[in-house]
Amino acid sequence: MARFDRYMLSQLMVLFGFFSLVLVLVYWINRAVLLFDQLIADGQSATVFLEFTALTLPGVMRLALPLAAFAAAVYVTNRMTTESELVVVQATGYSAFRLARPVLYFGLIVAMLMSLLMHFLVPMSRAQYDQRLAEISQSITARLLTEGEFIEPVNGVTFYIREITPGGELQDIFLSDTRGTTDHVTYTASRAFLVRESGETQLVMIDGMVQTLRLDNDRLFTTSFDDFAYNIGALIGEQREQGRRAAHLSTAELLNPTQALQDAARQSAARL
Repeated sequence: MARFDRYMLSQLMVLFGFFSLVLVLVYWINRAVLLFDQLIADGQSATVFLEFTALTLPGVMRLALPLAAFAAAVYVTNRMTTESELVVVQATGYSAFRLARPVLYFGLIVAMLMSLLMHFLVPMSRAQYDQRLAEISQSITARLLTEGEFIEPVNGVTFYIREITPGGELQDIFLSDTRGTTDHVTYTASRAFLVRESGETQLVMIDGMVQTLRLDNDRLFTTSFDDFAYNIGALIGEQREQGRRAAHLSTAELLNPTQALQDAARQSAARL
């Protein structure tokens, strides 16, 4: 590689790195703010937040790198023209096609980076992101077990826990369900436990009371109980197994799908 090619390529790579960093940070911060609101509000830790933001980086880079390459090429060419560097090199006998050779090298490097992202990293990160998101959405601890806060897991349902003991016992429970069109129900209990049975999650309340408000005549009925089980699966939103999507597959898998992969993605080989 000639000295001019190395010089111009180095200028392109430096500016490409700078613009990539700026654009990735802009896209990433915008995405991170949304993830922060979603995850931290659901009671997730900072470690989970960092994991999710890291999984979004390949998708962010997929958008930022082409823009950064274009900006770097325009900026370097304009600067070298303004400072008459290209004029000097042309005066030595370099043609326009010869001047474009370092830009071609630069384009090949960016194309290799984009190929690595699009064919491998982005599908892998999307698959891992969706898998972790499904796990988080099914996490009862993250959605409901929040001490000292009134939370609304679904519209019309309000849930409150005063304290959670180290043994997993929930102290002083309040659960209000106003989704009914004929009555509104409020449950209170001194303590409760979460029990997983037959694939469903039950909130077993001990020593409490049920208050039922009939909306047609505004009459309130109360019932005390020693123990009562409430199915809270609907509050979490049970997720069905989604399988693998086409966006989760690498290019090699899309071009040569096995029958098991077609069944998991629920699409034919031609469609994939």
